[in-house]
Amino acid sequence: MKNNTLNTSQVTELLYQALETEKGGVQIYTTALRCAVNEDLKEEWSKYLEQTKVHVQVVSDVLKGMNLDTEVETPGRKIVRHIGDSLVQAMEMALRGPDLAAAQIVAAECVTLAETKDHLNWGLIGEIAKNSGGDEAAVLKQAHDKVEPEEDEHLYHTGGWTRELWIEALGMPAVLPPPEEEQDVETAIEAAQAKKSRAKKA
Repeated sequence: MKNNTLNTSQVTELLYQALETEKGGVQIYTTALRCAVNEDLKEEWSKYLEQTKVHVQVVSDVLKGMNLDTEVETPGRKIVRHIGDSLVQAMEMALRGPDLAAAQIVAAECVTLAETKDHLNWGLIGEIAKNSGGDEAAVLKQAHDKVEPEEDEHLYHTGGWTRELWIEALGMPAVLPPPEEEQDVETAIEAAQAKKSRAKKA
């Protein structure tokens, strides 16, 4: 059922936050790659960095298609940028420490935090597409269908990496690459099943 009472100012705010999240994601992955020691993880994050650069363009195109200036600053956008900068600073701090394995875990945690917001944005954009009509709905749906599956992968796979790197650091048997990557997880249900399956492999 289409909803004619969508708060257009909040829709615009979300899209600006989505753009800022993706732009911050480029910086976060660039820094995270400097922290990565595991070759499989480096390969995964390199792929995600390239996808995130494309996502910046996708959101920019959506905004332009809605006749919105991509450079407009909003209070929420400023906060998203601050959080992204803080995550980059946290990784920089970890890189100055003596333990590179610890820096890799910090990076995995920072990526997971950033991707949680990113995943939320795209889930909401999908909801807006369902509840709006006309050209705007088509533009949002097309963007959502292109980006959202990749965001699922970014969040669930990196979450798996974070868990397994911690388990390894704690001195317990880790499953690397994590089951989330091996099973190519793309949904919360699949992620839960992958996490459960690790007990058979560890």
